[in-house]
Amino acid sequence: MDKIIIEGGHPLSGSIKVNGAKNAALPIMAGVILSSDPVKLTNVPALDDVVTMANVLKAIGVESEFDGNHTYKFNPSGTITEEAPYELVKTMRASFFVMGPLLARLKKARVPLPGGCAIGVRPVNIHLKGFEALGAKVSIDGGCAVATADKLVGSSIILDFPSVGATENLMMAASLAEGKTVMENCAQEPEIVDLAKFLNRMGAKIEGAGSPTITINGVEKLGGGTYAIMPDRVEAGTFAILGAMTKGSISIENCEPNHIMALINKLREMGAEVSIFENSLTVKATKALKAIEAKTLPYPGFATDMQAQLMAALCLAEGSSTITETIFENRFMHVSELARMGANITIHDRSAVIHGVKSLKGAPVSATDLRAGAAMVLAGLVAQGTTEINQVFHIDRGYEDLVGRIRELGANIRREE
Repeated sequence: MDKIIIEGGHPLSGSIKVNGAKNAALPIMAGVILSSDPVKLTNVPALDDVVTMANVLKAIGVESEFDGNHTYKFNPSGTITEEAPYELVKTMRASFFVMGPLLARLKKARVPLPGGCAIGVRPVNIHLKGFEALGAKVSIDGGCAVATADKLVGSSIILDFPSVGATENLMMAASLAEGKTVMENCAQEPEIVDLAKFLNRMGAKIEGAGSPTITINGVEKLGGGTYAIMPDRVEAGTFAILGAMTKGSISIENCEPNHIMALINKLREMGAEVSIFENSLTVKATKALKAIEAKTLPYPGFATDMQAQLMAALCLAEGSSTITETIFENRFMHVSELARMGANITIHDRSAVIHGVKSLKGAPVSATDLRAGAAMVLAGLVAQGTTEINQVFHIDRGYEDLVGRIRELGANIRREE
């Protein structure tokens, strides 16, 4: 199993390019099932999760071809089967996105209950209640969610919680339902807007994506076409925090700054200088960072996917900071790893109090989940001495060649088997 070795304390500067968004690519790839014509996706990140989703699609009958340059070509015109393979779905929660499209296209779907990062219970009952509202019969059988319908019919759906996954899955299912579906209390993340743009490009009729109310007028079928995946806002945010932590000047290219304004505001509150341009931003901090308070919230609030990385930065901030996690109940596993490097953090229920220290010291640590792994990399880059990060397969799920790209900024970082 690979590990990442970092010799910390080197000043970083330069520019780094943001890749396509994993959290947009995965549901859009699942949405290919809704089409019966070839679909070409560009700006697709070369990540393990993307490969897993391509393999899930292949297993149910969608042909795919990757050109090695962030482009996938899909052909969903063949025979599609209603059952996704357990061996693949268990490794990645986003595999569950295929259920809505399968149900819409075949009027039946059988998908194993999903796996993924161990950051808390993320039930799929909101998805299933939505499928029932569209006219499907839903059950759990042998560890699989099973849905069947003579036809899907547009309906009024009020989500119990603004779940990103449920919003996307139900939006895809309703795209081929008869009549109009009105979804209330929807998640508003940019990835949902990107999925709606993709589906509309293929012929869907979706309005209101990015707001709490989404209206879908069902159509008989979707066609093919070409679509470019949006930039990854979590990558952009991770690199922005890196710029604030390392006292250099880092330009983040090919990003949408308005997608991470909640983070930018926090960085400015900490004393970092953030310059915003149309498709890029530059972050630098010449003085010690200041303590702040932050709370994770659904978009446009501060993203839970940025919580671990922000905590790594606050370990060196002057004073005591507080981060409250409201989205996932088990997303403080990185605290014990940061403590191994000398961080002073105490947990009270769903809040972590970070008492700033003068320095972190390199140590053997583990990437307990995807974003925690990114936090370990950030901490290692500013720590004194050598940091060895294990379980880096988690990092590979969300960051393409993170080691190589950070090395170009001047970091002493390498990957070893």
